[in-house]
Amino acid sequence: MEAVDVLVVGAGPTGLAMAGQLAAFGVRARVIDRALDRVHESRALGIQPRTLEVLAGLGVTDELVSLGNRAVRLCLHVRGQERMVPLFDLGLHDTAYPYLLFLSQAETERILGEHLTAAGIAVERGVELVGLDRTGEGAVATLRHRDGRAQRVSARYVVGCDGAHSTVRHLAGIGFEGGAYPQTFVLADLEADGVAAGAAHAFLAERGLFLLFPLGHPATWRLLAIRPPTDRTPPDAPVTLDEVQALADTYTGAAVRLHDPVWTTNFRLHHRAATRYRSGPVFLAGDAAHIHSPAGGQGMNTGIQDAVNLGWKLAHALRGNPDLALLDSYEAERAPVGRLVLRLTDRAFTAVTATGPLARFTRTRIAPALLPAVLAARGVRATAFRTVAELGIRYRRSPLSAHGPGAPRRGPRAGDRLPDAPVAGTTLHRLTAPPGWDLLLCGPPAAWPEKAVAPLRRAGQVTVHRLTDAADRLALHRLGLAPGVAGLLLVRPDGHIGYRSGGGDLTGLTAYLRRWLG
Repeated sequence: MEAVDVLVVGAGPTGLAMAGQLAAFGVRARVIDRALDRVHESRALGIQPRTLEVLAGLGVTDELVSLGNRAVRLCLHVRGQERMVPLFDLGLHDTAYPYLLFLSQAETERILGEHLTAAGIAVERGVELVGLDRTGEGAVATLRHRDGRAQRVSARYVVGCDGAHSTVRHLAGIGFEGGAYPQTFVLADLEADGVAAGAAHAFLAERGLFLLFPLGHPATWRLLAIRPPTDRTPPDAPVTLDEVQALADTYTGAAVRLHDPVWTTNFRLHHRAATRYRSGPVFLAGDAAHIHSPAGGQGMNTGIQDAVNLGWKLAHALRGNPDLALLDSYEAERAPVGRLVLRLTDRAFTAVTATGPLARFTRTRIAPALLPAVLAARGVRATAFRTVAELGIRYRRSPLSAHGPGAPRRGPRAGDRLPDAPVAGTTLHRLTAPPGWDLLLCGPPAAWPEKAVAPLRRAGQVTVHRLTDAADRLALHRLGLAPGVAGLLLVRPDGHIGYRSGGGDLTGLTAYLRRWLG
């Protein structure tokens, strides 16, 4: 029986990111997927700023950005009038990616897959998980290959990245609570005449919402439309261009002409969450743990961030980390994020799809009238953009988040994302992007004598950086430190702050490292 450290089930964006994160820490995962090929349809198409940040550690973000469309405007069409709404123009000063990147999921998967191939990891396609048994130190998985051959594999850990109908979740006995939305939707990748390029377009009507997103490849536009409540078309029925054009005419007043479809489909949406993210050696990530409406473009992004959060923790556990709370922290940190995304997307989805008289009046009359005032509130807009961009995700209640004596009152706290800022010819995020932990020693050099710091360097698991008042003033300001004030921040491998303190005392830091790094 073959033995592996980690078996990753599912080779979508979440599974590929999981295997990539493990590989960055020297763990060769076995990746299987029952599909014979990767997706070639666009499916998810928006990559949020935070996802671009966490993927930078794998070295794939620059290629994603070079291929994507940085559309930063939304054109609202209401009752024959157009209003251009700026997107991501506020509140994103501390990231190198202040935009929503439109890119086909097919391209995202291709780039992540090529990264794995370069790391010597092959995705095994046509291999299906059909059995899963717990053992004393892991699990035994039964796999079925495309030729019918069965194989048993012993794994220390199994990660289910196999989507909404997760076999891993089912075999682990984990519940999946929620329901389905009543509407049927149409998706299409095609060409469209009558809308301006370089922006996303939303047509608000009494019956709901009609959207066109700039895609670029395999077609110029991605269309999303709601079928009318009286339409009983089964979700698995084929979709014709004439049907899609009829929907477009209803929403746009025949202002948009569609042609040359590359891909069309009906689909139904669900809102569900796993009752647990972990059962012993079995973990869930991505759609296997949470599914929700596409409002805000959160789905694929949340899954990739699940993978980045869990990947380094599994690697540490395999290396012999003594504290069992390290793996428990995955659910403690990511389950609240999954629930929050589900709540926010459900409210947004309900607001734009409700068909009652009050909802229709609000959507087509009140909302357009209030929109200018809402957009004029810079603070409201900035907060909204940071929420959608997923830059505000934090783990302050995590067991991995701790403050030492004299921690600054301002700036990010333990559990928060490390903000980006220029430092000595580079940036904080580039400085901390390579795999591992990073220690930022801030303030006057005399506060951190090399004799005290040297043991941390010798340990080999922490990279030490010094930020001085003279060269790194903006970075220190964003970290909440005034000129001349000493402080330290320990940054986790996923870019969140684990430990934070002031002064020059390393005692608390040493205890933290001893617990979590062994």
